Amino acid sequence: MEANTTTNKTLRPCIEESKDWDNTENLYIEGDNLEVLKLLQNSYFNKVKMIYIDPPYNTGNDFIYIDDFAQNIDEYEEAKGTFDEKGNRLFKNTDIHGRFHSDWCSMMYSRLILTKNLLSDDGVIFISIDDNEQANLKKICDEVFGERNFIAQIIWERAYAPVNLKKHFSESHDYIICYARDIDKAICNGLPRKSEANDRYSNPDKDPRGIWKSDNLSVGPIVQEKVYEITTPSGRKVLPPNGRCWCYSKERFIEMVKDNRIWFGKDGNNVPSIKRFLSEVKQSVTPMTIWKYSEVGHSQDAKQKLKKLFDGKSFFDYPKSVELIKRCIQLYSNESSIILDFFSGSATTAHSVMQLNAEDGGKRKFIMVQLPEKTDEKSVAFKDGYKNICEIGKERIRRAGEKIKEEAGLNGQDLDIGFRVLKLDDSNMKDVYYSIDEYDQQMLSNLEENIKKDRTDLDLLFGCLLDWGVELDKPYITKDINGHKVHIYNDGDLVACFEKDLDMETIDEIAKLQALRVVFRDSCFIDTPSKINVAERFKMIAPDTEIKVI
Repeated sequence: MEANTTTNKTLRPCIEESKDWDNTENLYIEGDNLEVLKLLQNSYFNKVKMIYIDPPYNTGNDFIYIDDFAQNIDEYEEAKGTFDEKGNRLFKNTDIHGRFHSDWCSMMYSRLILTKNLLSDDGVIFISIDDNEQANLKKICDEVFGERNFIAQIIWERAYAPVNLKKHFSESHDYIICYARDIDKAICNGLPRKSEANDRYSNPDKDPRGIWKSDNLSVGPIVQEKVYEITTPSGRKVLPPNGRCWCYSKERFIEMVKDNRIWFGKDGNNVPSIKRFLSEVKQSVTPMTIWKYSEVGHSQDAKQKLKKLFDGKSFFDYPKSVELIKRCIQLYSNESSIILDFFSGSATTAHSVMQLNAEDGGKRKFIMVQLPEKTDEKSVAFKDGYKNICEIGKERIRRAGEKIKEEAGLNGQDLDIGFRVLKLDDSNMKDVYYSIDEYDQQMLSNLEENIKKDRTDLDLLFGCLLDWGVELDKPYITKDINGHKVHIYNDGDLVACFEKDLDMETIDEIAKLQALRVVFRDSCFIDTPSKINVAERFKMIAPDTEIKVI
């Protein structure tokens, strides 16, 4: 299975296409999401609070990822379709294809297996889908996440008018399937109460506990011991309606009266009711499984808003609504959650994260992953200079972020609207690399430079972050130590030096930083004895520091 195979890829930073590289905690990753998910396993294992994905629906016209390249020539000719600019092969999964459903299921299964590892114990995943693969997706998720961790299958009303050209029915909905990593630990925040819900509360008797509204005291079916006569303050005798009983036993009702929690009306002559105080009411609303377009938008509205963001140019036919994804994030994230979308498309999820942060002051972070699939040369996007989907997604985040900040009256410190761009590429190394303790004298004598010539210090630094399982969004500085450039990542989570011919004085200064991890390039050392001495120096000065040589 593809999820169980290793990857020889890495992620290379691209500062020039990023926004606010030094300060942002958001990531935009370009590349095959299967390889990217493998690379993220160490750094983000059990750290992602919420995942939303909108994968290809497998309608018979979708291009899907080819994961298995071990094919004969006939299979290759059958499957070949298009390439992204990195050479990753996609194919058009038409419904005449013999493996129409199984190819799509295989693609999804591998990615969801890896996804589960990234979810926190209280994390959840939302997956948009339609009728073509809804049943298969549900079975895949039952296997990957467990049937008991199924939360809901939401119906989104994505269309507001019928298509009369349809022969039988005009589809007006999509599904969003929701699963928890562990349903016992997942917490639903609920939806915010609408202001009109509170308008029904008042305080006619000036109760010091604040405003309240009356609620029915009777319930059904009958519980015999809760059927009894109540005498109102005016002397009126009251019984529960036929077929019903009172909510409380007689003893509990008397206690409620003494606590002024029963309302008999201004004149004391009404049928008794319960006083429900706003201060004691749950301040959120439990979501229902049908989401109306009047609440979360529809696909045409989303298309028009995205078109407006791009000066009237239409680049996507069926983008998801910002309000739709924002609701998913609201329900199962907190103010500092990591939100992942590895079928990023038009980057609606990133837009939604920034919008919600602007509204509630949150510091949520997003990780977007998207294959740089080429745009059609005849398309408006291509003619406007967007050669692949990633270019559109990144520009959407730039424009949406500035618009949100302007409308909310926020400055850069209040809202993170930046993102670090990382691009999937082949490994930085010609070969594997070893912990310094694994080298023997023969290896040290024969070892040649193991790093590809086109790789920069930043490439090597981020490659080490992936290998060591350090998050990729943290701040770092470059410090000069005795004329040598030293990279200090997140106050010493990792320190790296890739300069040539380090002297022992500089090695000692690096050791004094007491970093958790230190990495050197093989060419850092003047000679073989220097390499051997490094481990000894660190044992003396920083015994808890882990060291690697690349």
